[in-house]
Amino acid sequence: MSTSSTSNTLLKAGSDVTVTLVKESRSGIGYPAVVVRDDGTHAVVRAPWAAPTDRDFGFVRFERGDVFTEHYWRDRWHAVKEVRAADGTLKGWYCDITRPAEITPGVVVSTDLDLDLWVSADGATVLRLDEDEFEESGLERRDPVAAAKARAALDELEELARGGGLTGLLG
Repeated sequence: MSTSSTSNTLLKAGSDVTVTLVKESRSGIGYPAVVVRDDGTHAVVRAPWAAPTDRDFGFVRFERGDVFTEHYWRDRWHAVKEVRAADGTLKGWYCDITRPAEITPGVVVSTDLDLDLWVSADGATVLRLDEDEFEESGLERRDPVAAAKARAALDELEELARGGGLTGLLG
């Protein structure tokens, strides 16, 4: 990530952006979102569930009409997505372990490192996800520094979630 290209870009509240989610091993998917706020370090966007079909993970179901308020940081190794049903009911928080976000005019790029955390709306369920995918990704071999930062980010988010929730982090 080139800090000169991302640190000077401040997204304007109410403007449209494209969020691109990239996996280290393959190209990404993009979807439209609207900027909620951006303080230069922490950018927040809002987007509807972008997949063409509903998706049931067993612990939560993402459906047409769901709204994601997505938090991206230029200096942290995670992104947090607050998930609400169409009627506004909080479903929970889906946390992606990522490289720090790359933000340029009209674009937020988040590179997913395969580790995830789910926190239910009541905070009673905190699930570490996809650790097998992370192992299979080979990141620990290719980039041990990034792998260590990814694991530390997952541990930090889990500790926050179990210690009272993520709302303090999200502002």
